[in-house]
Amino acid sequence: MNEDRRARLWNLVVEHAGGKTTTVGHVCAAAISAAGVDAAAVTVVLDASPRETVHASAQLAADMSELTVTLGEGPDAVLDSPCLVADLEAAEHQRRWPVYGPAAGAAGVRAVFAFPLRAGGVAVGVMCLYRAEPGNLNRDQLSDALVLADIVLALLLDTGRDLQPSLDGRWSEQTGPWHPEVHQATGMLTVQLGVTAAVALVRLRAYAFSQDRRLSEVAKDVVARRLRIDGSEPTP
Repeated sequence: MNEDRRARLWNLVVEHAGGKTTTVGHVCAAAISAAGVDAAAVTVVLDASPRETVHASAQLAADMSELTVTLGEGPDAVLDSPCLVADLEAAEHQRRWPVYGPAAGAAGVRAVFAFPLRAGGVAVGVMCLYRAEPGNLNRDQLSDALVLADIVLALLLDTGRDLQPSLDGRWSEQTGPWHPEVHQATGMLTVQLGVTAAVALVRLRAYAFSQDRRLSEVAKDVVARRLRIDGSEPTP
């Protein structure tokens, strides 16, 4: 049965590829239809720097991925095991993610399903599915999502760091890191503050959080020298 499921889902991915080389984006498209969700994103883990989004099916998915990076919280913030949130407005989830929950709701997301991508004991990234309406994945949808997450992991391991971000046809293609300014600003802060890259990223996040701004926007100001962070910002 598992092999039948995998074969069916792989055929669905190939169908979305339309004869082109299969990518993470095609797997996400298959996940959206198989799991009955509205958007999907895949991010990879980078050492001492923010996770990088390698695919987002729509602007909503890209915004949600950046929200997690900025706040450091959310269902996809911890990469240990799947985190299935049927209703972000439920009291238990509002307590768990007091900032992320309301922000996601304001963006139009009510349900989030995060599937860590792990190779052995190593976290490679996460595939996250977003739904505008509350509701659990049913048994078949969950099983399909788990198989598709495995396919995403296989593609990431196969392509490695050469993988480039891809967007669907609704908005323009991009190449290279989505937010290179975040990496640049992190590097600048390591020198200015005399701290490690990890601590510099925390400072960037803290400032973005305290000013209710996106991490990428703050990073652009730092790189352009319109903003200097002195290291006294509270941790979010």
